[in-house]
Amino acid sequence: MEVIGVRFREAGKTYYFSPNGYKIEPGQHVVVETVRGVECGDVVVGNKEADTESMGITLKNIVRVATENDIKSIEQNKQRAKFAAKIAEEKIASHNLKMTLVDVECAFDNSKILFYFTAESRVDFRELVKDLAGVFKTRIELRQIGVRDEAKILGGLGICGRQFCCKTFLGDFNPVSIKMAKEQGLSLNPMKISGTCGRLMCCLKYEQDVYDELLSITPKTGAYITVNSPTMGKFNGTVEDVNLLTGRLKVRKEGEENTPAVIIHKSEATIIRDGKIALSKEEMRSLRSLER
Repeated sequence: MEVIGVRFREAGKTYYFSPNGYKIEPGQHVVVETVRGVECGDVVVGNKEADTESMGITLKNIVRVATENDIKSIEQNKQRAKFAAKIAEEKIASHNLKMTLVDVECAFDNSKILFYFTAESRVDFRELVKDLAGVFKTRIELRQIGVRDEAKILGGLGICGRQFCCKTFLGDFNPVSIKMAKEQGLSLNPMKISGTCGRLMCCLKYEQDVYDELLSITPKTGAYITVNSPTMGKFNGTVEDVNLLTGRLKVRKEGEENTPAVIIHKSEATIIRDGKIALSKEEMRSLRSLER
């Protein structure tokens, strides 16, 4: 079936619709009906054939290709959202609510205004909603979001010096775990493995498949191995350190605890008993909050 891919936010999730007979190129705007109502989105994937059954989706037709009036409405809604944000900030302060307004979005059909905020705990914003509804005479929705969503909306620079991945191209947040950092041999210093949002850096996920493959063919620290080296001969020993990317192993020869360890390549080793990469209880306790 022919589909097109549409986004409603920069670097947001891509949703698929039937082009309804239109030939649509990336960069165009289309008006569609969603669970949130009628919306206007950016086309990021032009007409293409796709197996919608295997994708597990039921397609809706687009309503129309966006007109000049539709584009004007989008710009007007952006200005309205800025005004709504200013009013909301004033109302939040007057109600002395412990919440931070992050973004405001006006529905394309003006059926509602959405206010996105962060807060450390549950906030009773019922009176705030009443005040905002009285000002804007439309449906008001307040949505509490997490720190990762806040970073995605606001954007910024990562420690690499580039724009946040979540702001520029990541449509969804991939699960990232402390175990990934451990397996990649990274320092478990929270300052070095967490992003500006205070959670584990999304880029830990990018190379994990490569590390998984390398870990499957490389003895781990603590492994008991047999070494058959053309220069050092054959001996048994314990792996004390591993460089996954180069395949170099630091091995302590059995019975020679007082002599320096030797460096070999993993191709010279046969595993007798492999080691394990495990997080201690102290590490898990101190770093668990980075995964939330």
